[in-house]
Amino acid sequence: MLTISLFRRTAASAVVTLGTLGAALPAVAGPIDWASWSGIGTGTTTGAASAAFGASGITASYSGELQNFFANYPSYNPSGTFSGGTIGNAPPSANGIIQVYGGSNSGVNTLTFSQAVLNPVMAIWSLGQGGINAQFAFNTAFTIESGGPSAEYGGASITSAGNTVFGSEGNGTIQFTGSVTSISWTNPVAENWYGFTVGTSVQAIPEPETYALMLAGLAAVGFVARRRSAA
Repeated sequence: MLTISLFRRTAASAVVTLGTLGAALPAVAGPIDWASWSGIGTGTTTGAASAAFGASGITASYSGELQNFFANYPSYNPSGTFSGGTIGNAPPSANGIIQVYGGSNSGVNTLTFSQAVLNPVMAIWSLGQGGINAQFAFNTAFTIESGGPSAEYGGASITSAGNTVFGSEGNGTIQFTGSVTSISWTNPVAENWYGFTVGTSVQAIPEPETYALMLAGLAAVGFVARRRSAA
């Protein structure tokens, strides 16, 4: 009976863990695979780009304002401005940055992942300037993980209120919590210019079949435990 009782408690704990896995934030800093951008198409108000993340096979597509793409810029230094909290490494300069100007007519920007990912991150560079408090207004909650001056223009950390990031020459990183398939936002304030890149820890959400196999394994353990108890 003790074996069965222990199994029941273990199974219940496992179900709770599976149910909350997608919402868990990493407790410590971990390595981030930052977007390697390709397929860049720019326009005066809208554009598109695709991104790959490490060797995971996960990709993402971006649509929205895309004034330009700069490779090997900015430096993403000091590294402590663009890493910290749960983010273990700053973006590499070689991977570049998506340039936006923002403004009331800049529309909605959307990033869509090829499959659900856990806790994706975004690095924001040179948001706003003195006298202009520019914004990223997101459709979902996030936490600021790091911030500070940039090597290019100085400045300070980005700030937030609700689901909106603010900056008057602001820099830093944010992280979205849980299982994410897409992120949308607007940049309602015009300024010349600011930019972003995205990253993920590449912890893909297990498919439903994976959950089923795990639970089936627990059921098998319980069946064996019951037979041993009966014997």
